[in-house]
Amino acid sequence: MVYHEPVLLKESIEGLNIRPDGIYADLTFGGSGHSRAILSRLGEGRLIAFDQDADAAAEAGKITDSRFIFVRSNFRFFRNFLKYYGIDLVDGILADLGISSHHIDVPERGFSFRTSGQLDMRMNRDAKVTALEVLNTYSAEELHRIMRDYGEIPNTGKVVRTVTVAREKEPFQDIPGFLKTISSCIPARQENKYLARIFQALRIEVNKELEVLRQMLMQVPVSLKRDGRLVVISYHSLEDRIVKNFMRTGNPEGILEKDFFGNTLAPLEPVTRKVIVPGSEEIENNKRARSARMRIAKRN
Repeated sequence: MVYHEPVLLKESIEGLNIRPDGIYADLTFGGSGHSRAILSRLGEGRLIAFDQDADAAAEAGKITDSRFIFVRSNFRFFRNFLKYYGIDLVDGILADLGISSHHIDVPERGFSFRTSGQLDMRMNRDAKVTALEVLNTYSAEELHRIMRDYGEIPNTGKVVRTVTVAREKEPFQDIPGFLKTISSCIPARQENKYLARIFQALRIEVNKELEVLRQMLMQVPVSLKRDGRLVVISYHSLEDRIVKNFMRTGNPEGILEKDFFGNTLAPLEPVTRKVIVPGSEEIENNKRARSARMRIAKRN
């Protein structure tokens, strides 16, 4: 089984505009697909890759290349580690957000509603909070916020009431039990889409994904060389909106700031006007590619 099939591989590598002597950061190492492609384009350059998952760290151990550094860490800390390794500025940064196909394929990780695994969903299995804890201990108000803001669930109130009533009788234990409980909330002929949103909401909360994304992006301008590239692949509208705002204005909220003379103060400039999406052939061969959206910007 392939650990992970990288999405938009050719487009992302081209987007980085790799120089053979450059220094690059892959913030989401995963199964090494993007990192290996970057290394193949380097001469005397270097690559530093990050991933918080122990399984990804094991994959990184298979790369024996003096130009390669792997850091097992959440990418919210990438700037600190660049400094630790004596790297002030890099020529390019790549972030392939979301979960890998490996996460989906391993039942005990709990990322897919199509498995009978545990309600886990931690990208870093050393973290304390799991989806099980969210469902069993969060208040109704907190659950409502999560389902509404992160899953954009149309009948959020009904889902939350169903969950809170059921857990009083018996705490949730696994995915099948959870799915059985909320089955009455699922709209007809929309099961897959609905459950995908539920699981997305829980996963975002467990891993604090949007908060971490904002923190990572704010470190980019002080980490990129002039004309250096930022390439980000996102998989849902919440991520894409934050990335688009940041590339356009320099902040995740999309607030455009100008100087006294009316000049835009955004530190980055979008390289492409339109978002880049996979072609039909890639989508057919890689289900994860269906929702992928890539944006590229360069440092002013």
